[in-house]
Amino acid sequence: MDENNINTAILERLERVVESLQDNSIQMGKLLAVHNEKLDKQDRIDAVLFEKVESLHREVNRQSAEIKKGCERDIRKIDERLRLMEKKMWSIFGALSIVSFVVSPVGQRILRSMMAPQLTGQPVAAIVDTTEPVVRVVS
Repeated sequence: MDENNINTAILERLERVVESLQDNSIQMGKLLAVHNEKLDKQDRIDAVLFEKVESLHREVNRQSAEIKKGCERDIRKIDERLRLMEKKMWSIFGALSIVSFVVSPVGQRILRSMMAPQLTGQPVAAIVDTTEPVVRVVS
């Protein structure tokens, strides 16, 4: 009987081990199911996040293109204004140069020599060359 008791004890113990393994297998299945569900949920969250990142990327690119166009437009306007100011500056510089020359002693002498005959009413001397005819006849 001892041998029978030993076999029975071994069988009972094996049954408990098998039951324990079955319970562990069931628990592992549940854990894997929960884990897979968490992974699926994280994949969905990742997909949403990646879509948001792509959307933000497109929006940033669009806005940067608009900003670039605006900056280029502003630069063109400033360049036009600078060119206009430069033209005015050179015109003023030319006018000031002429005025400075006219009021200088040299300019005064030149003006007096040009205006003296007109102001005094004296005739201006002119030399006419009579050696060559004014009109030439071509035959």
